[in-house]
Amino acid sequence: MNAFSFRSTLAALALAAALPTSGHAAKPAPDASVKAAVAAQLDRYQNALNASDVDSIMKLYADDAVFMPQGHLPVEGHEAVRAAYRGIFDAIKLDVRFAIDEIRPLSKDWAYARTRSNGTVRPRGAAAPANAEANQELFLLQRGGDGQWRFARYIFSTTTPAKQP
Repeated sequence: MNAFSFRSTLAALALAAALPTSGHAAKPAPDASVKAAVAAQLDRYQNALNASDVDSIMKLYADDAVFMPQGHLPVEGHEAVRAAYRGIFDAIKLDVRFAIDEIRPLSKDWAYARTRSNGTVRPRGAAAPANAEANQELFLLQRGGDGQWRFARYIFSTTTPAKQP
């Protein structure tokens, strides 16, 4: 057998091995459903942030959540996180878009997502213009007893360069 026909035979065998053996499509990997569910939560979070909707945001958080905003001590527990978002939305209006860099299941009930966000932030009650806003974020999510993924821990830091005096 010459080298060309040997390679052709190997390629055909590899293709045959990769194809499903029945008429049914292969089932997606278990983590594909986790990734889709987590991505949907991140999309809901983006929409709720842009709408300054505290109630919608709180549906995304676990009861024992910890929110770790840059430059502040951690905020622990559902009601404390709610109060932190109320304070944020009283002070600023966000218009941001998330880019998902990575979603990884860690176990049956835990996963993390690494994201970046870009957009604008506008101070409320002032005539100040909107400023560019960019962050990197890490979300640790836990699947609740109802099957829903919720933010258990969330931390972010700015990627916007500091303004020079």
